[in-house]
Amino acid sequence: MNTGLKYGGVVVPMITPVTEDGRLDEPAVDRLVDFLVAGGVDGIFVMGTTGEGTAIPRAYRRRLVERTAARVNGNAKVFAGIGDAHPEEIRAGNDYLSAGVHAVVSRPPVAIPAGEMLSWFRALLDGLDGPLLLYNMPMTTKISIPLDVVESLAGHPRLAGIKDSENNPRRLEELLGRFGGKRDFSVFVGVGALMESGLRLGADGIVPSVGNLIPDVCRKLCAAARNRDWSGAGASYSRMSTVAALYQNGRTLNESLSVLKGALHLRGLCAPHVLPPLKPLTESQLEKLRNEMERMHLLNGQT
Repeated sequence: MNTGLKYGGVVVPMITPVTEDGRLDEPAVDRLVDFLVAGGVDGIFVMGTTGEGTAIPRAYRRRLVERTAARVNGNAKVFAGIGDAHPEEIRAGNDYLSAGVHAVVSRPPVAIPAGEMLSWFRALLDGLDGPLLLYNMPMTTKISIPLDVVESLAGHPRLAGIKDSENNPRRLEELLGRFGGKRDFSVFVGVGALMESGLRLGADGIVPSVGNLIPDVCRKLCAAARNRDWSGAGASYSRMSTVAALYQNGRTLNESLSVLKGALHLRGLCAPHVLPPLKPLTESQLEKLRNEMERMHLLNGQT
């Protein structure tokens, strides 16, 4: 139950390491979790968009949750994404909660009519045995969670907050104006371009995909924001934006995820394999990426 627990800081949406034949690469999970924890992250979010959540075979999902929670060993919070099928996802969410996650994270079903969203989320909240974070991701769901729906759900004993990944500065400002600063409701910014401004406006934390590569820099951004050190925050945010451009600029979301995995491979953290419909980088693409990472001082443990 959510009894006033507040989440915040850097929660990294971890990529999902897999083998060439699509199995969960458990040793790579351990390496990546160790790297993120050593970087000082506050949480790890598995099976989100960056983690190819909808593509992960169901046979491996609980094992990913178990392995991550065990490896974190209490040194960070663990969050797990669930999908959009009742009642299967309620059972999955409760399964993940029993396996050690602190909260589950759920987007609305793809293209659900806005008029049905409130009852859908209420049914989900009523069926869960622990905290839930809403996940607003219109890029993939084709629908935005209205703030009035969030308002109607606020106060439910299992609602812990929202991860908002809509690239809309005005919405973020209104979201934080209405829900920021509450004792039992956390607001996370999921859009890289809005993370610094969101923290200035009072967001509790960020969920940066670039945290897979430079978790310590993301941690420094949040630490500087907490101390109202906006010069330091700006320096960390600039580095985050530069590194994120390495895999995001000029690419679709799917393409960027393949490049991100390729970059993590070049850092020795996992193989470059991805799950369908994503396609892995070719050897020539990996070599070009290696050169770019060397130029950006991202190899040999540098951040």
